[in-house]
Amino acid sequence: MITVYSDRHYHQQARAELMDGKLMPPVEIPLRAETVLSAIQRWQPASVVRPSDFGLGPILRVHRSDYVAFLQGAWDEWAAEHGTDQDALPLNWVVRTLGCDRVPDAIDGKLGYYSFDAGTPITAGTWQAITAAANVVLSAQQRIQTGDRSAFALCRPPGHHAGADFFGGYCFLNNAGIAAQAFLDGGAKRAAILDVDYHHGNGTQAIFYNRADVLMVSIHADPKQDYPYFSGYADETGTGAGAGYTFNYPLSWGTSWTEYREALTTALTQIRLFAPDALVVSLGVDTFAGDPISRFQLQALDFEAMGAAIATLKCPTLFTLEGGYAIDAIGDNVVRVLRSFEANHR
Repeated sequence: MITVYSDRHYHQQARAELMDGKLMPPVEIPLRAETVLSAIQRWQPASVVRPSDFGLGPILRVHRSDYVAFLQGAWDEWAAEHGTDQDALPLNWVVRTLGCDRVPDAIDGKLGYYSFDAGTPITAGTWQAITAAANVVLSAQQRIQTGDRSAFALCRPPGHHAGADFFGGYCFLNNAGIAAQAFLDGGAKRAAILDVDYHHGNGTQAIFYNRADVLMVSIHADPKQDYPYFSGYADETGTGAGAGYTFNYPLSWGTSWTEYREALTTALTQIRLFAPDALVVSLGVDTFAGDPISRFQLQALDFEAMGAAIATLKCPTLFTLEGGYAIDAIGDNVVRVLRSFEANHR
């Protein structure tokens, strides 16, 4: 299995994030990707390739042009207004009853308009890092488009919380969504996204919620208990043309492999019935029992079982890295999924 990787992810190095009412050292750090890369190189030393540059075209197929322009210029606007000593974080947000949908001129207003949390800093290098991640996932998609049966996009920052016009959850561009759209633009009639990250992929769901050509299936912590709280309930199943093409499987704190396996089996059945031409897996391994910001109880061997289960679909499959914040374990857990998948995907 080819792994696509760019060291330009280093440009996203936040100083701090807002957590539990205070500024804390960030958990989404470059060491996450470095650790996964090291584990991949131990497993398949010759498998890592650099991405090609696809420009903004594929990004604009998923994200609104005004949002992309905001991301491109946000740091310069922030630096001009506030200097460069601190990362850019939003100050306030539109509330439900206010009903305002106007983009302010001020950078503080723009940050509030386009974001949904205060834990996703924009830095001097954010634009470089997120466009590199998009190129990584598009290069992996191209490998499958031209004949590979599987590929791994070692993306950082992650992407599944980013919507067509909003960022949050450490995510700015939706890597999985960009890949799914690229499959469709390359001739696929249907694409499926399986999100196994601990947190619901609210951005991915929002992008495809009214469409029937992309199936969105997510297994995640119950939003009644955990982030992102306002998305991922079981009764969210799509709207309009997309009605019946979104499936959410929220699980309670403390979920072990026994409960998780049952949800995964049901999720895979839905994907099998949809019969996609390509599958994108939002691979978060923050379901691990040792993850510092999550509350599931999956063990290392469970990730091997997960990879083997996904392989039963026998579908061209692109894995893209999402969450996973137990630094000592993230590389091993990712490789366990990929290695087991490859061994059973023949």
